[in-house]
Amino acid sequence: MVKVLLFAQFQEAAGRESVEIDAAGQPVSHVKSVLKENYGLLELDHAKVAVNEEYTDMDRELQDGDTVAIIPPVSGG
Repeated sequence: MVKVLLFAQFQEAAGRESVEIDAAGQPVSHVKSVLKENYGLLELDHAKVAVNEEYTDMDRELQDGDTVAIIPPVSGG
């Protein structure tokens, strides 16, 4: 299992701080697909993703026990 941490609007939309997904052996993009389908998180295209506290791309293969953080875009002013 892979633990997925949600922040800001993604956390609010899903109604939880984290979820667990059976995604070992799958690319990070699979996690985004599951979140869109199961939790209605359709705004994930611009989110940054970190695996085990390191930013990564969507092709990285996940391992059992990984922690994925979905980080919403941040605007400043």
